[in-house]
Amino acid sequence: MSKLSNTLLMLQLLQNGRKYSIKELACKIEVSERMIRKYKEELEYAGIFIDTIKGPYGGYVLNKDFNVPYLNLTSHDMDIINESAKWIDDDTIKQELMNIHSKIILNLNNKENNRKPILSDNAELNVFNKINNAYKNHLKLKIKYYNLKHGESIRVIYPLGLYLFQNEWWVSAYWEEKDDMRQFHLKRITDCEILDIKFNPNEINLKF
Repeated sequence: MSKLSNTLLMLQLLQNGRKYSIKELACKIEVSERMIRKYKEELEYAGIFIDTIKGPYGGYVLNKDFNVPYLNLTSHDMDIINESAKWIDDDTIKQELMNIHSKIILNLNNKENNRKPILSDNAELNVFNKINNAYKNHLKLKIKYYNLKHGESIRVIYPLGLYLFQNEWWVSAYWEEKDDMRQFHLKRITDCEILDIKFNPNEINLKF
């Protein structure tokens, strides 16, 4: 990937609020540790400050006073992309448009609330990090989910995105058992396990 793409990917990783060591970031982005330090400099030139925690358990944390800006996308943009995709015969281009369509949906959900994300405790943070990891690596998740009507149940989901709504985290995912897209409230996920089973997000995006 380009230098700009790698810098944005590093920013995306740091958005979840957890601390990453330079080595972790280098492994995830597949670059040298020297380049991670360079990306940090580039972000700070742009006014996005990364806090450095020193010591053997140190690393980088996105400055808590920084809010990642949202793109100025609208529902009209989403409609245009959706309609355009219907007239395109090239499957590759159509797939790219549908990927953009999915990102716009998540962006519009994020714009509902531009406040800082709230993670109430370490248990919720642990669930968030697992979901984020599975989402980035296209891995299935087995979750324990509490429903007010049916109580707790085990579900296998394919995470396709995390977003904020009314200052709380949700995960947009394909629910394997129901063969349907659902939105799962993070606070109701009491436990989750990353399965060593990959899925293809492109197939899900085309289906829905």
